[in-house]
Amino acid sequence: MITRPLDLAARLRPEPRHFDWLFYVNAGLIGLFFALFGSPFVLAPGMPLNFELPAATGAEAAAAAPTSVVSVTDSGQIFADGLRTLEQLQDWLREEARKHREPVLVVRVGRAVPISLLAQIANAAVEAGFRRVLSAAVEPEPSRPNGGR
Repeated sequence: MITRPLDLAARLRPEPRHFDWLFYVNAGLIGLFFALFGSPFVLAPGMPLNFELPAATGAEAAAAAPTSVVSVTDSGQIFADGLRTLEQLQDWLREEARKHREPVLVVRVGRAVPISLLAQIANAAVEAGFRRVLSAAVEPEPSRPNGGR
């Protein structure tokens, strides 16, 4: 070893013995700062939006080609070309309604989104000038007897 010719190992200070408490203090402070200053939106741009649309009979009968789409997660976050608040969404809806001659809005909502939020979005869209406001749903799976394939 390279320390043997100069006897450097004998001149090193010994390892400290009682700094175990400092590790726990540092870990506790880091956890406290993450809890206080952490944001639920830090990972939001990289997270996929996994929507599970509600099932409705006859959902495909009134289908129309949308000119704009708004997505609302179960936690109440509104996505329309990015994360928006309800006030920001009203401005965005006005801009989108001016772009098209017959604007149609489709609102994709999760199963746990309150109807009151869907009604607020629909009212804002009608006030902005949208001709039709549709909520996205899927046709329910037909029930199969005896659970067959």
